[in-house]
Amino acid sequence: MYRPSLCFLLPQARSSSVWSGLVLAALLTLTGCSTVYYNTMEKLGFEKRDILVDRVEDARDSQDGAQETFRSSLERFQSVVETPDTPLKEKYEEVRDAYEDSEAAAQDVRDRIDSVEDVAAALFDEWEDELSRYESQSLRRSSEQKLVETRRHYDQLITRMHDAEDRMEPVLQAFEDQMLFLKHNLNAQSIAALESELGRIRQDVDLLIREMEDAIAESNAFIRRFGDQ
Repeated sequence: MYRPSLCFLLPQARSSSVWSGLVLAALLTLTGCSTVYYNTMEKLGFEKRDILVDRVEDARDSQDGAQETFRSSLERFQSVVETPDTPLKEKYEEVRDAYEDSEAAAQDVRDRIDSVEDVAAALFDEWEDELSRYESQSLRRSSEQKLVETRRHYDQLITRMHDAEDRMEPVLQAFEDQMLFLKHNLNAQSIAALESELGRIRQDVDLLIREMEDAIAESNAFIRRFGDQ
């Protein structure tokens, strides 16, 4: 089921009350008042489950974008190593830019995962609290089972996300090492030393991309399963 990103809903708000509420919710997000933010959004018609699916989609898209950034950074690093006639300062600047782009993409992935965990924790806490309000024991058991299943699927999803997140660190460290090596040893000998590292970095990037593909697949499965409930 299609769910528009919340950021696209702001310009579509017609009434001043809805507009004011959405602006307030956005401000609360920026200030970190999660509980008040979720309560405000629910009053405006956005349930936690909708926000969770929306944020899982954002995290998936962020990981997809990070894959492309890491691929591009590896290609740039590789081109530096394979073009020895390029002035050394240009080589350093190219590797530095690749590292900075990769770090920015990695931070976006980290932030998206944090936002998914935040709304998921609020949703599951609310779900558990509301189980005690059932009068019908059969309906309560059914809802409790649904909670267990949803939490299990979510745990699989967030584990995949963190696996991909963990894979980013050695790649980032490798890029940073080479950037610093060029910066501190701005001479022709440094390029020969970098060539020996290229194979290892390529393996790390390949592993990272596979982990991210697994996380993206798990995100899509979660969105299909939870978004249709």
